Amino acid sequence: MKQYSGHRALDGVSMNVPEGCIYGLLGPNGAGKTSLIRILNMITRADAGEVLLNGEPLREAHVEQIGYLPEERGLYKKMKVGDQIVYLARLKGMERDAAVKAMHEWLERFDLTEWRSRKVEELSKGMQQKVQFIATVLHRPRLLIFDEPFSGFDPVNAEQLKGEILRLRDEGATILFSTHNMGSVEDVCERITLINKSRVALEGSVKEVKRNHKKNKLSVTFDHDVTLEAAPQVFDIDVATPGSAVIHLAKGVEMRDAITFLNERYQLTGVTELLPSMHEIFIETVTQPQQEATA
Repeated sequence: MKQYSGHRALDGVSMNVPEGCIYGLLGPNGAGKTSLIRILNMITRADAGEVLLNGEPLREAHVEQIGYLPEERGLYKKMKVGDQIVYLARLKGMERDAAVKAMHEWLERFDLTEWRSRKVEELSKGMQQKVQFIATVLHRPRLLIFDEPFSGFDPVNAEQLKGEILRLRDEGATILFSTHNMGSVEDVCERITLINKSRVALEGSVKEVKRNHKKNKLSVTFDHDVTLEAAPQVFDIDVATPGSAVIHLAKGVEMRDAITFLNERYQLTGVTELLPSMHEIFIETVTQPQQEATA
């Protein structure tokens, strides 16, 4: 629990982030995500409750095991790129020689070697964000907290960053991933917690969450150009074109029953269950209480 002069930022929020997992921390603006991240980084303290890291209560000694990439990027503009990376790594407990070696390896990986002796202010915004990412992960922390890591990146660089995040996960890092980009959640996250109005509104694996919010919709295709006709006792038609359709099953109708019904009347070439996107689930979850209150 976290309270700020008349406003409760976190209320009974509980999460269990498995080791070696990419875990999405989701929620609208003002939901409490930033307050939770600040507590995890020991920038502020919770008013009640505790944080456990590998089963131990979070304490100052754990800071070296955590890497934090904030949404509001912050680098020393007048400092040279290589010096800055090594300096920040040293603050996290790395020996200088190890930090220098790792710095060269990461700069090469991100095609920034020729910028090592340039001041940060001379780099483009995207390059600066790469430098901050390197500074976050260089000391090989066990827990990485990324707040909107893809913000400001073009598609090519975002894809490169996604690859690095997945590689870090494969090498054993646990990653807490905070974002409003639901597409990236579906790309990289295995489990999620969605906070709304200071409380946990939704949690589970991405697959489970999507299946639990399914709307009983199917995409069907046929081997000839006919247009599907509605069958109200079995399904309604959302979209129909010659040779394909999106249908919404009637209440109580199972997918296998609909397929049997269709097979008796059409030659099916494909059936796909349509699950909602995380974007749709996010909007439904955070707006539902408002809709119920209005009703």
